[in-house]
Amino acid sequence: MPWDMLWAGWRSEYIVTAGEPDADGCLFCRLPAGDDEETLILERGAFGFAVLNRYPYTTGHVMVAPYRHIEGPAELNADEQADLWRLLGNAMDAIDTAMHPDGYNLGANLGRVAGAGVPGHFHLHLVPRWSGDANFMTTVGDTRVLPEDLTVTWARLRAASSRARDASPE
Repeated sequence: MPWDMLWAGWRSEYIVTAGEPDADGCLFCRLPAGDDEETLILERGAFGFAVLNRYPYTTGHVMVAPYRHIEGPAELNADEQADLWRLLGNAMDAIDTAMHPDGYNLGANLGRVAGAGVPGHFHLHLVPRWSGDANFMTTVGDTRVLPEDLTVTWARLRAASSRARDASPE
């Protein structure tokens, strides 16, 4: 049958390298040195940053990480905790403004066996959800269908994030 496979070539980069040591060092330590648009960084804080996941579960999947290379939340200091929660809230505001999800999943995968794609550098996942988004492709085919290119998502969320920050009373 010609329709028994769905091509998702954009995932091959991740699948081929999953589990291999990163020759360039830690992804979350390396990203802040790059250009925001190129690295998909949505916002930089004093102690951390929010970035779109290049291999998202859904459109708008954001990760929030401290700049400091630490393994888990117990190692965060008070300034890092406050900044990460602020960045997380700003990301939610931007997603709400630009995409209007019905809910969110929020979590952390601590360690390779827990599903961490970047074990060793603590980060949080913010995954927007919509009613009906877990269709047969996700549950049966272990395939994710994303209706939007990452660069378009980045531009929408970056613009919404700026509007949300400009409107907030600080």
